[in-house]
Amino acid sequence: MDQVLNKVGTYWFSKKANKELSSVGDDINSMSSSIEGGAKWLVNKIKGKIQKPLPELLKEYDLPVGIFPGDATNYEFNEETGKLTVFIPSICEVGYKDSSVLRFSTTVTGYLEKGKLADIEGMKTKVMIWVKVSAISADASKLHFTAGMKKTRSREAYEVRRDGVIVDKF
Repeated sequence: MDQVLNKVGTYWFSKKANKELSSVGDDINSMSSSIEGGAKWLVNKIKGKIQKPLPELLKEYDLPVGIFPGDATNYEFNEETGKLTVFIPSICEVGYKDSSVLRFSTTVTGYLEKGKLADIEGMKTKVMIWVKVSAISADASKLHFTAGMKKTRSREAYEVRRDGVIVDKF
């Protein structure tokens, strides 16, 4: 009987240990992905490259600060190629005061030029159905979204940063 109880106890203990180790592994993976953006910022700071806040970068390129959710703060920007990668903590939607809605994946990429974000991946807008946004261009008072077709919206609606509402899927 002792041998049976010993085997059952060993089996139960090993299952419990495997579950805990798996949980620790998941926690480490989650933590490393959230630390990644901060680590890159720290490395750039050590190298003497201090990264501007995302709203400042967007203003510098004549784009409204509200085209990304308020919690999108980590990003990578290659000044030579213009490639911008914005990291968003979770898939979310942002509603704007002109009743438009943008949906964001956890990573949004595109190429930043004066007044324009082109070749966008990871952003959709609702035009009766969800449609992939491929470019955003700006002029003094309007934003032009290319999403299958070109849609012009008031720039004023995107001048304020707004929080995203978490959604299940992109």
